[in-house]
Amino acid sequence: MKTFLFTCLSLFICIQLHAQNHEESNYDEAKVPTYTLPDVLKTRDNKTVSSKKVWEKNRRPEILALFEDHIYGQVPKSFEDIRFSVISETKNSMNGKSNRKEILIEVFNQGKSVRINLVLFIPNNATKPSPVFLLINNRGKENTDPSRKIISEFWPAEVLIDAGYAIAAFHVSDLAPDNKDEFMNGVMQLYPEQLKADNGMRAIGAWGWGASRVMDYFETESQIDIKRVALVGHSRGGKASLWAAAQDQRFAICITNCSGSTGAALARRQFGERVRRINTSFPHWFNANYKKYNDHEALLPVDQHMLISLIAPRPVYATNASEDLWADPKGTFLSLKNAEGVYGLFGLKSNLPEVAPGLNTPLIESPLAYHNREGKHDMTVYDWKQFIKFADFHFGMGR
Repeated sequence: MKTFLFTCLSLFICIQLHAQNHEESNYDEAKVPTYTLPDVLKTRDNKTVSSKKVWEKNRRPEILALFEDHIYGQVPKSFEDIRFSVISETKNSMNGKSNRKEILIEVFNQGKSVRINLVLFIPNNATKPSPVFLLINNRGKENTDPSRKIISEFWPAEVLIDAGYAIAAFHVSDLAPDNKDEFMNGVMQLYPEQLKADNGMRAIGAWGWGASRVMDYFETESQIDIKRVALVGHSRGGKASLWAAAQDQRFAICITNCSGSTGAALARRQFGERVRRINTSFPHWFNANYKKYNDHEALLPVDQHMLISLIAPRPVYATNASEDLWADPKGTFLSLKNAEGVYGLFGLKSNLPEVAPGLNTPLIESPLAYHNREGKHDMTVYDWKQFIKFADFHFGMGR
């Protein structure tokens, strides 16, 4: 009887939460409010930015600070020590096609340490350092199984190796467990002051910080071309990939897959997942100041087109899926479009059309690229094959 009552109560709670989410979410374009985006090319004192010099010296740091203070939190700039250890190496993995390395990255600060476990496959037929895709893995660790007993479409390492790329991944739980009660049990232990600050780093920032520590390792790895590192994230990992690439200009390409609210989609559209919903469901992802904008997106001093702009002139590829309206495909495309002006400062012309393309019609040969894949909220081999084409184009990979 107790089990039955518990099951009924759980079902009731799930129904209530679903109803609440549905009530809060808008999927009707006619109900998108009239909005005005902050001008990415106007400084806070209302001066027009007309050159990349002014952008880099004045406006870019200004916008970066706004995102730190109001959304993602400060990113620690220093630590006491970092160490890299090869835990295992198999030089003929994937039937001889690749060299598999499992790397332990240990970072030390204030008497504490955090351990980042990196899986890396490098093509054996490479005659020079290989370009690499790095995934921020927010799914189960089995998706990036180093033994390859489990081969997941979420991280099809063999496809990347066959295309001439190295492929790497780390798991978000090494930096900050994705749980509001446990997220502090990782890198936050190294920076306890962050937890006390309203603009302190939280989980998304911690995951991005971890990507930069992997980049520190790549700089010591002779088989990796550190000038050609593509950072990839899906969903919440896609939010982290954007923030990491905005912070760390060593990443040559940023790919954000189905990242939605506080990722690549415009907040002011209030379409799909809104700021209050994400802050309520995942209070550990963003800083305390972000809660002030629950139901008040129009008061934000930034919007997500400005986050994409921070990555200029480096290429950005954003994606969506047809069954994932929660992540606002149109709002994602509009973010890219509204970042074009900053790319123009660098003499880069976007090839995006005025209206988003149809399903399964990738727009790749552009510094700002996009596709909307048929299907659900996921990352698939189809997506990865487009990412490869995007990297081929920008990295000059001849076939």
